[in-house]
Amino acid sequence: MNMRTINASEITKTVRDLCIKANKELPCDLVDRINVCSCRETSAIGISVFDDMKANIAAARELDIPICQDTGMAVVFVEVGQDVHIEGGLLEDAIHQGVHDGYTEGLLRCSVVRDPLRRVNTGDNTPAVIHTRMVAGDRIRLTVAPKGFGSENMSRLKMLTPAYGREDIIAFIAETARIAGGNPCPPMVLGVGIGSDFEGCALLAKKALCRSLATPNPDEFYRAMEADALEAVNATGVGPQGFGGSVTALAVNIEAAPTHIAGLPVAVNVGCHVTRHASAEI
Repeated sequence: MNMRTINASEITKTVRDLCIKANKELPCDLVDRINVCSCRETSAIGISVFDDMKANIAAARELDIPICQDTGMAVVFVEVGQDVHIEGGLLEDAIHQGVHDGYTEGLLRCSVVRDPLRRVNTGDNTPAVIHTRMVAGDRIRLTVAPKGFGSENMSRLKMLTPAYGREDIIAFIAETARIAGGNPCPPMVLGVGIGSDFEGCALLAKKALCRSLATPNPDEFYRAMEADALEAVNATGVGPQGFGGSVTALAVNIEAAPTHIAGLPVAVNVGCHVTRHASAEI
């Protein structure tokens, strides 16, 4: 089969545009879920918070500005068709350049430090966190998910054993939301990874945050588990912005993968009410 050639500059431009779009435009499924859940909130202060959230989304759209001041660390998921040839530069260099261009030209806050202890800002929000997967075909699919750290800091991972089960995992998810309280700007979106290994379950949880809230889990078992976990999280009473109420989370998305016979790793990646991501295909 003939290879399809894609220039690295096209990847750079696509990443640039996705960085800006993701920070200014919430996915329609998330906006819809916010509108639906605002009608389910029972506390007066919670209803007021939802009104402020919806006004903020509208203002960002009208003024063409970021939805949140924390424009996040750029997480980029890349699916590269095995029949693609990239010319004019390396894939990762092209992505980093796209993040540089998106954050500097888009006037987005740059929040990345070069070293975790010496804390010197890189000035352009690079480097990005890049997850690459080879797939069939001759296309490249890019998803940019800016991740704010008010929510990221509240994420947790636990290496359970097979002696634990479904209800224990739901309890861990609810406990994570309760401990997080108002820190991740709830109502939250919770991405949950179950299975794989230590780092694999964390990646599953991050990917789960990028799944449309309008797309149910294809596995009926996990679809029901997501619903039960969401109910348990909302029962914590943390509520919008941590002020108390009936809506602590907008959704719980679960992704599962094979694991070792002796293991049951679980990760909960906490997302705020503006869990952002945007995708494009080249």
